Amino acid sequence: MSPDDLKKLAAARALELVRPGMRLGLGTGSTAKHFVDLLGARVAEGLEVLCVATSEATQAQAESLNIPMSTLDATPELDLTVDGADEVDPVLRLIKGGGAALLREKIVAAASKRMVVIADDSKLVAELGRFPLPIEVVPFGIEATRRAVAAAITACGAAGELSLRKRPDGSTLLTDGGHYILDARLGCIAKPELLAKALNAVPGVVEHGLFLGLASCAILASGDGLKVLGTIE
Repeated sequence: MSPDDLKKLAAARALELVRPGMRLGLGTGSTAKHFVDLLGARVAEGLEVLCVATSEATQAQAESLNIPMSTLDATPELDLTVDGADEVDPVLRLIKGGGAALLREKIVAAASKRMVVIADDSKLVAELGRFPLPIEVVPFGIEATRRAVAAAITACGAAGELSLRKRPDGSTLLTDGGHYILDARLGCIAKPELLAKALNAVPGVVEHGLFLGLASCAILASGDGLKVLGTIE
């Protein structure tokens, strides 16, 4: 099976968790996109749900499928969020933000009773950090913030290149919230909780891609079938 087929397999399993009347958080990224497509087909068949998107791209996709949409202001408590991940470790700690939607993704996940991660099994790692850690920052004082972030990373015993994310045309990428992203290529993160706390304390940091204590389950698809980490029901 291709990586895309595996993503669809995981998305289809997550769709089985959806019940009529649920308030859903819709994730961002290639795997979450499959879930939204499958959900749209179910809605067309009569499934009643109300959803909140984690990005403008997901909002547009859901609206194109006639999925009923709301906002967190109108619907501040969600039953379930289904989203992808760039990395997941055996105790359900995540790195997210490859799609530049980490701030909204974390807000939506935190507003949900449960967060289910869907991915292919290549995203499962023994230790976080192989994927660059996204850190969302305000544009003002970017160099001062970059230096403070680098110092915080060093103080936590990690090290690596820290770069400002660019678009393919060379311009600086802006998130949906109008922020920049610093990508920290650390190789490994031995103490994710310590690093998360240190980054949260840096002025100018809006959010980071360490999702700790948010996921209740991960559905990982491989050529041998589905593997579930955590509690799926």
